[in-house]
Amino acid sequence: MGSIYGDWLKQQREKAGLTQQQLADAAVMTRSHIAHIEAGRRTPSKEDARRLDRALNTGNVLSSFLPPEEAAVADYFESARLLEQQAVMIREFALSFVPGILQTERYARAVLSTSFPPVGEKECDRLVVTRLGRAELLDSPVTPVMWALLDEAVPRRAIGGPDVMAEQIRHLIHLVEAKRIRLHVIPYAAGFYPLLEGMLTLMWFEDQPPLAYSEGLLTGKLYDAPSVVQRLQHRYDLALSDALPLRDSLALLRMTAKEYGHHG
Repeated sequence: MGSIYGDWLKQQREKAGLTQQQLADAAVMTRSHIAHIEAGRRTPSKEDARRLDRALNTGNVLSSFLPPEEAAVADYFESARLLEQQAVMIREFALSFVPGILQTERYARAVLSTSFPPVGEKECDRLVVTRLGRAELLDSPVTPVMWALLDEAVPRRAIGGPDVMAEQIRHLIHLVEAKRIRLHVIPYAAGFYPLLEGMLTLMWFEDQPPLAYSEGLLTGKLYDAPSVVQRLQHRYDLALSDALPLRDSLALLRMTAKEYGHHG
């Protein structure tokens, strides 16, 4: 979401002589949620916008000019990246390759260096540093709580070659064994399941409503409408029910890493 909507909300709040906390109380929201809307990091739900209009006596302006909930943004991942830093729980689903937050340096470089049009070495370095910076979230021993749900194609697809894949899979195994993440693999034998359309990230926050982020070819979408987020959460839960148990998922990863090692 652009900053115009958030800036206008802030102007109306200040014009009314309200602090963020006072507006939050009047609109039955949290102060941090108001702060994120004003900063352009969140789009309020339709119901939130209606409550804000009532609290600020702005008619239906905030409701009528609500940015489209499903519109892709130009720098489509930036909003999701900022929110990722605030999440207390993240659930990732990956259909084709390892989620960025869980990638090793060599795996990330293999993914980012194959873009088209090609990027130069310096630009690739910058992208890799940014991606590895996201993984610093996992330096904390407990927050955010991290779940990873991977299609079996993720460890099977040899991105970067056997040596890179073996290292990447060992990294995932280490994170699980260190109890930093929980990981499940959906085997090919599961057939169709509710997340086969693409990747999905679910995020929960300490004092804000949860949201979802999906990504496709050159586009990404943030969802914070409660009904949409809930539907995507249900899809994740259904897909998780088709996944291998943790122990069996680890066994599959160890076997796959061993197979890559034999090709090295």
